[in-house]
Amino acid sequence: MGGWPPRWATEATEMWCTGLACAMGLMTGSGPLGPAPAGSWNFEAPRPGAAVYVEPTGKRVRAQLAGQMVADSTRALLLSESGHQPVYYFPRRDVRLDLLRPSRRQSADPNKGVASYYDATFGPRLEPDVAWEYPEPLVGVRTIKDHVAFDFHRMDRWLEEDEEIFEHPKDPYHRIDVYRTSRRVRVSLAGELLAESSRPLALFESNLPVRWYLPAEDVHARLVPSSTVTTCGYKGRANYYNVELVSGEVVLDVVWYYRQPLRDGVAVRDLLCFFNERVDVELDGEPQPRPRTPWSAGALEGEA
Repeated sequence: MGGWPPRWATEATEMWCTGLACAMGLMTGSGPLGPAPAGSWNFEAPRPGAAVYVEPTGKRVRAQLAGQMVADSTRALLLSESGHQPVYYFPRRDVRLDLLRPSRRQSADPNKGVASYYDATFGPRLEPDVAWEYPEPLVGVRTIKDHVAFDFHRMDRWLEEDEEIFEHPKDPYHRIDVYRTSRRVRVSLAGELLAESSRPLALFESNLPVRWYLPAEDVHARLVPSSTVTTCGYKGRANYYNVELVSGEVVLDVVWYYRQPLRDGVAVRDLLCFFNERVDVELDGEPQPRPRTPWSAGALEGEA
């Protein structure tokens, strides 16, 4: 992304998810223009990783660093690129250019051109290579000329209108729907019953498997609190449980829940959800195949 590759940061017991593992949409995961589309087009679509889409946003967008609003615009552009989360590009006139100074870094991107970078300085505080622009963008993305982008995770705060956002800009093509359902959900592992409920909530999220959120009273597994915390830009911060089987085996971080979810996750507050990639799920008595996702192997690479 011209200075914004997906990256991971682990501090103490918190894992903050970034990049394509955190959430899906038009350009990520199995999205229509993502690296592994779930569907098919009736025309030749761009090869995975090649699509770039730039559109205006009607939102007022602000980025704050060291107490200063370094960008404040009602004319920002949202750039979406295959395999990446969206990035805001601000017109230069809406950026505090007096707080930036050119750095020596440049990077070449096959879809956008050659990026030049900026350091930000606030007294003794230096944020190297925290912003970038494409002085001569390639033909297909000329609209980002004279626009500046910032490393989302190195800003102190981002606002869309007056609402703080987390992890990445909201993808306008990402959707979350939560439904009450009377389908009977049975969760087991190695033949051991972990949960059974006829009052789950079904959470449908763009390009992700259906997630079944269960009341704690319907979970029979022995849950062991985990120190892992992840953050989703749409649902908020998730806490985790390990599951201890009767055999003594401990399955790490296989259950998550939201104590204080963001708006899109309010309906599932305090409900428990199992990674259906790593347990056996039956719906109304019918066994379900385990979906294949980045979480199938058990290594927690982001919140689902």
